[in-house]
Amino acid sequence: MPVSVLLVDDHPVVRAGLRAVLESAADVTVIGEAATGEEAVTLSARLRPDVVLCDLRLGAGIDGVATTAALRAENPAPAVLILTTFDRDAQLLGAIEAGAAGYLLKDVPPEQIIEAIRAASRGELVLAPELATRVVSSIRNRVPRLTDREIDVLRHLATGVSNKEIARALVVTEATVKSHLVHIFTKLGVDSRARAIHVARETGLI
Repeated sequence: MPVSVLLVDDHPVVRAGLRAVLESAADVTVIGEAATGEEAVTLSARLRPDVVLCDLRLGAGIDGVATTAALRAENPAPAVLILTTFDRDAQLLGAIEAGAAGYLLKDVPPEQIIEAIRAASRGELVLAPELATRVVSSIRNRVPRLTDREIDVLRHLATGVSNKEIARALVVTEATVKSHLVHIFTKLGVDSRARAIHVARETGLI
């Protein structure tokens, strides 16, 4: 079965060009086109494409990041590939966090777009090496800054010990440990010891 694709771009000429490129591949078929994010969400729910190829800037209405989030909330959800001229880190990271399967710039060779669609349909993440490096860097730069003592508390917390035992190990009062935990929870955006440990491990803090 060919990979079915929905094109989303607010420029008709761009959509026509993309359709011509994609339909040159025997295993890819364009089943619809949308000029706005809202139209894309409506069409996707009706047509059920395997992949949505979407621009970041869509004129009036929701942008490509919000469109991606809405599309990924569908059941079943299509893979969403961002194809754009914009490559700022905030937009790149925003699209990936919204659930995009990949992020391509419009100056890539046509065959690279086709291969990216195939990969996205297989559930793969499609990012050029330089873009992948920037995504990782952006995520690392957003890791909360904890003090050395807060890191110490987290490390002890991860071993499953109580506040009293942490206080004894660090030679501080139990009230001080509780104060550190409040600061840690706030910085990590969590509300439990288990979530704090999970986030700390995911972000490489411990």
